[in-house]
Amino acid sequence: MNEAPMLTVLSMLLLLLGQTVGLGDIIYAVNCGGDEHTDVFGIKYQKDNNKVGTSSDYGKQLMIGRVPQQDQALYQTEKYHGQTFGYDMPVSGDGDYLLVLKMSEVYFNAPNMKVFDIVLNGDLTVASDLDIFERVGRGVAHDEYVEFSIQDNKILYQEEESEIRAGMIRVEFIKSYRDNPKINAIALMKGSLEDWPQLAPLPIQQEEEELNEETKESTSKRRNPSGPKAADPYEEGDSTNFLPIFVAIGAAIPILVCLCKI
Repeated sequence: MNEAPMLTVLSMLLLLLGQTVGLGDIIYAVNCGGDEHTDVFGIKYQKDNNKVGTSSDYGKQLMIGRVPQQDQALYQTEKYHGQTFGYDMPVSGDGDYLLVLKMSEVYFNAPNMKVFDIVLNGDLTVASDLDIFERVGRGVAHDEYVEFSIQDNKILYQEEESEIRAGMIRVEFIKSYRDNPKINAIALMKGSLEDWPQLAPLPIQQEEEELNEETKESTSKRRNPSGPKAADPYEEGDSTNFLPIFVAIGAAIPILVCLCKI
C-alpha cells in the first residue's frame, strides 16, 4: 500500500478518535467563498453562487488547526460583507435538524476585532456577539452547532418559533460596528448533533489538562516529607537537647557525696 494514503488514514483516525460517525440526511452544504468540495466524510459542499458579499481565499496562507489536510479548504475560503447578508436553504418536512456553521479567523490577531450575531429565519438569534478569535484563536477551525426542529411548517428553537415560507429557511450574519460578518462553510442536516462528526478538541485544552496534571503531581511531591515517617514523634528527637541536663546531674553527684560525709 502507498505510504501517503496510509498516513492520511492514520491521521484521520487519530483526529476522530473517540467519535462515532453516523451522518444524517445532508440537505444543503456550501463552501462559502470557494469551489465545490467533498470532505473526508463524503459530504459534498457545493460551489458558492451567492452574489451578495465578497469571496476571499486569504486563509489559504494558513494551515487550519483541528481539521485534516483534505478539509483545509472549508476553513480557508470565506464570504464576508460590509452589511448583513445570508443564505437560503431548503428543508425537508417535519423532524429534527442540525445547522453547522463552519468558521475560522484568518485575519485578526486579537479578540474583539470581528464580532457579529447570527440569526435564523429572520427572528431567531442563534449566536450573539460571536468572536471567533476569542473562542479558538487565529487559524483554528470553529463550528457553531444549531439544533432545531420543524413542525407544522414552523421552526422550533429553544421555546421560540418562526414561520417557514415556501419551503426555505434563511441564516443571516448580522453586521455590527466591529468589522464585517463572515462565514466559511454551511451544512444543514436532518438529524441531531449525535449524527454529526464534531471537531477534534482544541490543542490548548489538552495542554491545559496536561499542565494541570503536572501541577498536581508537582504539588504532591512538594508536600511529601523529606524523610521517613516516625511512628513516635519523639522517636527521632535530637538527644543533644538533653546534654546540659546530664552534665548538671553529673556535676551535682560529687557535691552530694561530700555533703553526706560531713
